[in-house]
Amino acid sequence: MTVSVVLFTSDLRLHDNPTLHAALAAADEVVPLFVIDEAIASAGFATPNRRAFLADCLTDLDAGLRERGGRLVVRTGDVVEETRRVASETGAGEVRTAGGVSGYAAGREERLRRALESDGRRLHVHDATLTVLPPGAVTPQGSDHFAVFTPYFRRWSQEQPRGVLAAPRSVRVPAGVGSVRAPARADVSGVSEGLAEGGETAGRKRFADWKRAGLATYDDGHDDLAGDVTSRLSPHLHFGTLSPTELVTRARRAGGSGAEAFVRQLCWRDFHHQVLAARPGASSADYRTKHDRWRPAESAGEEIEAWKAGRTGYPVVDAAMRQLRHEGWMHNRGRLLTASFLTKTLYVDWRVGARYFLELLVDGDIANNQLNWQWMAGTGTDSRPNRVLNPVTQGRRYDPQGGYVRRWVPELSTLAGAAVHEPWKLQRAERARYDYPDRLVELAEGRDRFLRARDKG
Repeated sequence: MTVSVVLFTSDLRLHDNPTLHAALAAADEVVPLFVIDEAIASAGFATPNRRAFLADCLTDLDAGLRERGGRLVVRTGDVVEETRRVASETGAGEVRTAGGVSGYAAGREERLRRALESDGRRLHVHDATLTVLPPGAVTPQGSDHFAVFTPYFRRWSQEQPRGVLAAPRSVRVPAGVGSVRAPARADVSGVSEGLAEGGETAGRKRFADWKRAGLATYDDGHDDLAGDVTSRLSPHLHFGTLSPTELVTRARRAGGSGAEAFVRQLCWRDFHHQVLAARPGASSADYRTKHDRWRPAESAGEEIEAWKAGRTGYPVVDAAMRQLRHEGWMHNRGRLLTASFLTKTLYVDWRVGARYFLELLVDGDIANNQLNWQWMAGTGTDSRPNRVLNPVTQGRRYDPQGGYVRRWVPELSTLAGAAVHEPWKLQRAERARYDYPDRLVELAEGRDRFLRARDKG
């Protein structure tokens, strides 16, 4: 009997999983393995929201495998040593896993490859599992990656993705493979109250419901803060409970401007992955430095804390930050606004914001989180690095009736219409009735400070 170990990482699904599909084709028995990696916890990335969502994913993955005659094997410790141990215990000749793009993922793959080769085993890395196109599949002349999205999107759109793979009908697991108990959401404390349910079953239902009710209007409504017609699939893409290839295929099959806009957003995800694969240092260092002299924490500390708490005095910014705390997720337009406000209006280092987002975001993905923050800070791939988003203008445009603000900033809920975006314009006596802070800084003052500092950088 030949045995293959499938090391699940960010591909916690049975549908359209090339790694699992290849293992089942290559071996008589398969060990579906997930290692709760102690290195991730020690680095601070195992935050409550992602741990809770992960627990849902593992529970659902195990249930799906059991329906097919198998089960999920869970281990805890160093991912390389635990995978090596499982391969030895079962006599597996190979290990298969999905290819990652972060520096940590690349290092993990290299350590695992060396360890397995020393035991006479092979590692197979499947690069078309976590993204639609593997990083590096399309490149511009003279470079190893695209640094600008639009030409990448043109090339990416011309490529034909691999075919979508069906979920396996059966999975045969070797008898006697030891496993620890999979974590449960109930084991995790400090979880955001409104955190969504994780797992492939929940993800597929979410997509089916949204495809039916929201895909057609996505092009017109994806920036509507109050309308909230975005797919909310980013956590499922981060944990791999949904396949980006399947989403692109099904959206294109549906057709229409909404589907085209949705596919474009999935391409943005691929774009950021290929940038990080080529420049892993961009997870913590400027992709294109502007030699910024960011304000030190000593002078900006109170403003940073007010930003985190949703008490900046700018209602749409505060609404988005409160949504983040409550749901562990934030509307994409809100992410742009809050990032612009921190980096350009308050002139605080983008890494401060990126780190805080990773503490709370259930979809906290190194490639997308860090590179979107850099895009807004003007140190990334944005061709207009000094653009500043005005929260008042943006609020009036994307929350014209103020419904988003009133939902998340209830102390302003009695203010009607667009007036909710500028409470400082109220008469003094009326303004005093609202338990809401004054603005941290005038927008013009913040913009001037940012531009002066960057010019001197």
